[in-house]
Amino acid sequence: MKGISFKKARGWLLFAIGWLLSPLCWWNDLIFNLPVAYGFGYLCSLFSSSWMLPGTIVGYWFSNLIGILLMQAGAIDVFQSQERNLKKELFWGVVSSSIFTIVVVALIQLKVLDLPVDLLVRGQ
Repeated sequence: MKGISFKKARGWLLFAIGWLLSPLCWWNDLIFNLPVAYGFGYLCSLFSSSWMLPGTIVGYWFSNLIGILLMQAGAIDVFQSQERNLKKELFWGVVSSSIFTIVVVALIQLKVLDLPVDLLVRGQ
């Protein structure tokens, strides 16, 4: 019986960490993404106090982007035996994350999705 290779073990680990950071994991925001985003926003606010909220939003997007990229890298390690093309992988990871972001923003603009801030303001 053949053991699992280092490449596949690394791939599963990257995939698991990526899944925890990605938007595909429904419960991760409170535990992972929001603290990372808040930390990023806090670092931005050290330069200008008005950068806290925009920095938090960018940090949240980055944490989701990194999650998707880690999932992609892990899946490639596990399932693909040919050499990796890092530029191509990075390009498609950024494209897919950007499309996801555009879809979510469109759903918010069309009032299909509601922002949690709106829920808090309305007292629901």
